[in-house]
Amino acid sequence: MTTPILLGSAALVVIIGLLLFRAIPAIQAYSTYRGRRLVKCPETQQTAAVDVATRKAASTAFWGNSTLQLDQCSRWPERQNCGQECLQQIETDPDNCLVWNIVSRWYEGQGCALCHKHFGRLKHLDHPPALMDADHRTTEWKDFRSEELPGVFATYQPVCWDCHVTETFRREHPELVVYRDRGSQSHV
Repeated sequence: MTTPILLGSAALVVIIGLLLFRAIPAIQAYSTYRGRRLVKCPETQQTAAVDVATRKAASTAFWGNSTLQLDQCSRWPERQNCGQECLQQIETDPDNCLVWNIVSRWYEGQGCALCHKHFGRLKHLDHPPALMDADHRTTEWKDFRSEELPGVFATYQPVCWDCHVTETFRREHPELVVYRDRGSQSHV
């Protein structure tokens, strides 16, 4: 009676070990390719925002032959039947085309256009920084379409969350804002 239990337990351990051995590449593929990415469309040479089909990448990695496929593209549905040659850019350097990393690198080391506080590496749980246009109107970077970001970064200035909230309040409720001239205050 103990021999069949022992053999069954050993077989179960081997099966679980094999599943874990196969699961590790699948988990790595899923975590590597999740998230929106910016690529240069081979057809138009313009920036396109794409999402990789991460479940498919993970399932094919589980079986040993990782295959990438697009799940979404900013050029779809018009060009949905393209050859998806842009996937080579993602396979070559998956971290550098991730929108979050592009945004974080752009902000890092810059100073807020209003208070001059320097930005560090962005964290997902922090309040999102904003951008200020030539008219001094602030907008969160997340409010732009991903494929617009390279052009936006060329023409907008970085603004911290605190200044963005302050400027938004001033814009939306000017009747509640009091402007004081600091030079004319008397000290008693």
